[in-house]
Amino acid sequence: MIEYKTTHDFTPQELERLFLSLEWSSGHFPDKLAAAMKNYETVISAWDGGKLVGMICAMDDGVMTAYMHYLLVDPDYQGQSIGRKLVEMFKEKYKDYLRLVLIAYESAVPFYEKCGFAVEDKSKPMFITSLWT
Repeated sequence: MIEYKTTHDFTPQELERLFLSLEWSSGHFPDKLAAAMKNYETVISAWDGGKLVGMICAMDDGVMTAYMHYLLVDPDYQGQSIGRKLVEMFKEKYKDYLRLVLIAYESAVPFYEKCGFAVEDKSKPMFITSLWT
């Protein structure tokens, strides 16, 4: 049974395993990820016993806008509604905010549309990054 927790404390190894299971380059920086988790306003994680199998992380301005930065579900656990549950928990926490924002990879757009998000065609995400995913 999957257990959901609100914690900011993860070992670098837990984060490395989850991020690299999805081939996200952030997983190559597990110490930075562990430090970053402490700075998010919201972190909700999914656990199968002692194994981190999913997480959602968000930043917000405290009143109007919340930005979902990470949504990850271990590929071995996808298709079990873990991602949908994490998004529901994010939406519930920020239900009184005026704008919920995320940047989706093209392949994930149908999932997020099923969760109630819509593609914005008046703007484009822009980055300065040294990550390769």
